[in-house]
Amino acid sequence: MKTICTVYKSPKKDEAYLYVDHKKGLAPVPKSLLEVFGNPIKVTTLVLTEDRKLARADVKDVIKALIEPGYYLQMPPAKESYLLDLHQDTSSKYDMGVSPSPMKH
Repeated sequence: MKTICTVYKSPKKDEAYLYVDHKKGLAPVPKSLLEVFGNPIKVTTLVLTEDRKLARADVKDVIKALIEPGYYLQMPPAKESYLLDLHQDTSSKYDMGVSPSPMKH
């Protein structure tokens, strides 16, 4: 089974993509989702087959979603917990009980 789909990226959510059937376009996508997603920016058009590899989605799941509900939303990958710590004071979390020694010149 071959399906032609159009892929859009979100201007609001980094690494969020919306796959839609090329013929139906954005019509099946709920307005509430589009409000959160933002004005879709077209990235590419793909021919999907069950043996095609996609970077972060199972192509069979995408093809199935394009039939019902009519779109597939690919969310950004989960951030690693240590990356989330970059914006927080985590000095006590990683404290090993060793005080830095003063530098000698």
